[in-house]
Amino acid sequence: MTVPTPGPREAAHAPSVDPWKGLRGIMAGTLVLEAIVIGLVLTVIARLDDGAHFQSWKVWFVSLLAIAMLVASGLQRKPWAIPLNLSLAGLAVAGWAVHWSMGVCGLMFAAVWAYILYLRRDLSRRMAGGYLPSQHD
Repeated sequence: MTVPTPGPREAAHAPSVDPWKGLRGIMAGTLVLEAIVIGLVLTVIARLDDGAHFQSWKVWFVSLLAIAMLVASGLQRKPWAIPLNLSLAGLAVAGWAVHWSMGVCGLMFAAVWAYILYLRRDLSRRMAGGYLPSQHD
């Protein structure tokens, strides 16, 4: 007589490790990389058009945005971290007003954030379904 093995839902329990920890690390790393790229926009603006686009409000905007991204990278445990991350990415896209190169960088990172949100949704579904390996210890 064979005993049926339980399916993923029947044997699932709370994960033994925090599955969100890895995703928070990815989000923090993405913010650090985005801050570096946004900071490097300052050099692009200074070199293009002999610095004609290098105005003080633009320098402040780019600098403060890069600093805000670095600070936000350490706040990924907060429940409002994802809206903050998406707001900062939106400001990077709005950087098109500073220079088109910043807008392009913002669009590329917006695509990265869209993929991170997809990964977050997938992880949430796997946890709810009990499909994570750490739920079957």
